[in-house]
Amino acid sequence: MLKSKKLLLSTLFTAMTLGASTHVFAEGLTIGLSVANLQADFFNQIKQSVEAEGKKKGIKIITVDAQGNSATQVSQVQDLITRQIDALIYIPAGATAAGIPVKAARAAGIPVVALDRNAPDAPGDTFIASDSVTAARQLAEYVGKVTGGKGRLAILQGQIGTSPENDRAKGFSEGLAKFPELKVVAEQPAEWAQDRGFAVAQDMLQRDPNITVFFGRADAMALGAAQAVKVANLSQPVTVVGFDGDVAGLKAVAAGTLSATMTQQSQMMGRLALESAVALKEGKEVPKIQLQEAILTTKDNVAPFIANHP
Repeated sequence: MLKSKKLLLSTLFTAMTLGASTHVFAEGLTIGLSVANLQADFFNQIKQSVEAEGKKKGIKIITVDAQGNSATQVSQVQDLITRQIDALIYIPAGATAAGIPVKAARAAGIPVVALDRNAPDAPGDTFIASDSVTAARQLAEYVGKVTGGKGRLAILQGQIGTSPENDRAKGFSEGLAKFPELKVVAEQPAEWAQDRGFAVAQDMLQRDPNITVFFGRADAMALGAAQAVKVANLSQPVTVVGFDGDVAGLKAVAAGTLSATMTQQSQMMGRLALESAVALKEGKEVPKIQLQEAILTTKDNVAPFIANHP
């Protein structure tokens, strides 16, 4: 709890500082927003936030959608550079070629805000993301609590090699270490997608119908797993948890389809990304890493997030 308070205070201080230092200079700038895939609600939330904040400040936002394709994203960012953007907010479409757009922007003297994912070979000038290690650890501890520390656990992975997948894997494993009788019996990528989550979870259940827990490392995959559990008509109850706090995921928590998710503060992260982009353009000092708290969300506390996403 103390760490969460410190994270929140740090976030508020950073946002207030950046807001105070950049507001005077923001009007008239052009910021490129390169999004991994707008089919994902999480990225749409960020897009909405960046564009709304840009409108308030008189900043032109040019948004491009890579639709999950790294090669497409490289081409789109190169086009943004030729359009002489003042800064780039960049959400890599995957691990492959993730550093190329950052290097190209740097070569053109354009500062880069990496958001949600950071290219290991070419990190952004600042990196904004949820503290996924801490959040996934909290989620594992929740699963341990609601299952009595026993069960057969299946994990649906995101894109291998991306920072959210790596961090959520690390944190969840750390949390599970407290529950030696909660065994991981299956683990397979489902590429962040609901249809893949359904297919992979269905295959896992065919191989092991005694699975008692699914962790989808994104809400979309968790929803796919929940659907697979429903059609399998199992004799045992199955706990399904996700990560992101997508609108669909939050509604599923409220309905009891998912037991829990970790709600990311996507609207706040979008605003912070824009403030950071402007600050970098003006030569201001911006922290290299800006991690935000993700909030364990269950049926007990989900309603406010559905009404007003953080």
